Amino acid sequence: MRDTQSSTEGEVGAGATGCAAEAVAEAAEVEAEAVAEAVGVEAEAVAAEAGRASTPEDLWLTPSEQNAWRGFLYATTLLTDRFSEVLQADPEIDLTLGEYEILVRLSEAQGSFLRMSELADRVVHSRSRLTHTISRMEKRGLVERVRCSNDGRGRQAQLTVAGRELLERAAPIHVRSVRELLLDVVGHDDFLELGRILGRAVPEDAPIAIGSPAAHVEAAPQG
Repeated sequence: MRDTQSSTEGEVGAGATGCAAEAVAEAAEVEAEAVAEAVGVEAEAVAAEAGRASTPEDLWLTPSEQNAWRGFLYATTLLTDRFSEVLQADPEIDLTLGEYEILVRLSEAQGSFLRMSELADRVVHSRSRLTHTISRMEKRGLVERVRCSNDGRGRQAQLTVAGRELLERAAPIHVRSVRELLLDVVGHDDFLELGRILGRAVPEDAPIAIGSPAAHVEAAPQG
């Protein structure tokens, strides 16, 4: 009797344990499904937010827009510094990117000179910043400031022979750095597309074309 009773009790206990294990497994499965569903919903929400465009009424940019902005800011700052570093690495050239651009703009201008105000517009410098930079370049004999030739009022920056010679030596180095650091990295098509995209962010009269007049300055009549 005792053996039979013990056997019966063991079977009942094993059955109860099995049921409990099944219940635990089912509960765990249900919980896992709930967690997976919640994660999926959250992932969908994140994806939807990332693809959403912010509106003028929004206080903040969306995460994807913020990443794009930070990438733009970091890349433009980094590249500007790198281009200057390349020019300054050669002690015989030793130009900042801003100084190089001044030499370029003067070389493209008729007569190789520009009013200081016009030059400031072309290189996107404040008047005081341009004055400081021109003073530094003047000490090196790269440019000189003279009275405006057409009306005698104001000052104009004139490219010197030494400035043109330095530009001719610096240009291949600068162009090579543009190719290695940007053009070859993004490719020809994306490079042109980048120019088109950024072109939409500047005024229509922005002086970015070769030999173009400064913004808000009428081009001299031809002929």
